[in-house]
Amino acid sequence: MDNQLNSGNLNTLIQGQTLIVNARKVSGDKIHLEFAEITNDRKNTSVIGEFNKSDVNFTSSARRAWVTAEPVDAKDLLGVDFGPQAEWYMSPKGEIMDLNILNPTIKGERVQILITETTEPTEWQQANIESSCKKAGKNGPPITHQGGYIFSNTSVVRASKFDGHTLLEMDKVTELETSNVSEEELASMV
Repeated sequence: MDNQLNSGNLNTLIQGQTLIVNARKVSGDKIHLEFAEITNDRKNTSVIGEFNKSDVNFTSSARRAWVTAEPVDAKDLLGVDFGPQAEWYMSPKGEIMDLNILNPTIKGERVQILITETTEPTEWQQANIESSCKKAGKNGPPITHQGGYIFSNTSVVRASKFDGHTLLEMDKVTELETSNVSEEELASMV
């Protein structure tokens, strides 16, 4: 049976699987559906991640995408009741309903997350460059493509419409950019 509640969770999610984590009530009597997927979105063959797997700055977590929906339409597509009698609970982010649906389908077709990288920011990304552009590590410097910041956008698509992620080649990062030593400190060491 498709779209089984609690058929997966973030702790056991593996590459290639998609999960609808939860639904959250938002304004306009709509809901946000939170999707998660562990993707192989980097062509990097470096073993640095393996040598730093215990460092939280190197851990790979699931990519996220959010879909805003009318509860009645989401029920029709997913077979899940999002009405007032459903198992909603209050959280710091508002009313939430845990779903944990592994490999969700719409009308029998699997859906998944599509990643599209660009150097053209959305209006929100432009206003929040420091928090919205890609970075080298959790607190590292911004990553660029041909000198422009990279913005990584996600969407949810039917598997039949998925033709691969759009990933931009990163500009070479210098040793100085990745170190914790400032240029002034480096100059004083020479």
